[in-house]
Amino acid sequence: MSQRELVVLGTASQVPTKQRNHNGYLLRWDDEEVLFDPGEGTQRQMTYAGVTATGLTRIGITHFHGDHSLGLAGVVQRINLDRVPHPVDVWFPASGAAYYDRLVNATSYYHRAELRPRPIAGPGEVDLPGAPFTITAARLSHPVDTFGYRLSEPPGRRILPDRLDALGLHGPIISELQTRGSVELEGRTITLDEISEPRPGQNFAFVMDTRLCPGIQELAADVDMLVIEATFLDVDAHLATEYGHLTAGQAAKAAADAGVRTLVLAHFSQRYRDLDEHLAEAAKYFDGEIHIATDLDRIALPPRR
Repeated sequence: MSQRELVVLGTASQVPTKQRNHNGYLLRWDDEEVLFDPGEGTQRQMTYAGVTATGLTRIGITHFHGDHSLGLAGVVQRINLDRVPHPVDVWFPASGAAYYDRLVNATSYYHRAELRPRPIAGPGEVDLPGAPFTITAARLSHPVDTFGYRLSEPPGRRILPDRLDALGLHGPIISELQTRGSVELEGRTITLDEISEPRPGQNFAFVMDTRLCPGIQELAADVDMLVIEATFLDVDAHLATEYGHLTAGQAAKAAADAGVRTLVLAHFSQRYRDLDEHLAEAAKYFDGEIHIATDLDRIALPPRR
């Protein structure tokens, strides 16, 4: 069975605390492992979480503030140290290309793996040849150039056992039907449509440092899981607006408006040692499944629709 889950590596905003490492979020998606926003200390958090550099297939950077990108240098060097045998795509805002180059070449090391930089100049689909999903970028509202990302799986079809039984289909012919779209059986053509129904693809959105803006709704619309920053509480909304962030209440209301199934709140200010109020505030607006992300959490994507 395929594995799709979020592995939380860090949840701190600007300053790490004793309880929270800088940002880092790994999405396991079948054979893909996508690392988002590796902040300082991500490599060590990967060790704690049982995540290997060899498993990483892609890396996405929302923006070049340190708590979202300083860990890239160590992760990249580990990818090379472990001689990761497959190319690793890295996408990031094109305006931060100089920061990307500095991080990737922060110190001397042996270049033994292939990194494929994918700078993003504007909203739209990210060029990721061979990926089993699409990644779409949308602009967010923060003091530096920032993008959020939506991962979308193509729709498929769900095989219906009762229809197979009714037609007496079993064994290798089912695989043949799925591959070819139709088979001949006892003088009759049976199509894939007869034994299956449409199955929507799963999707995931990742929204970090931003004020409220149209990009959030664009990315989060009807997603199965939304990972979104909740740096402040509503009582500190003036700070959120000033520094380009969201409150827990704002994030939850945006998720509710977008029809999100599972909400994961992260990126918490150091001023909040306890996060019970974040949960209570979010629950006022969002009646679905809410997770207050904790370092080293593993959160499964919800079952398919």
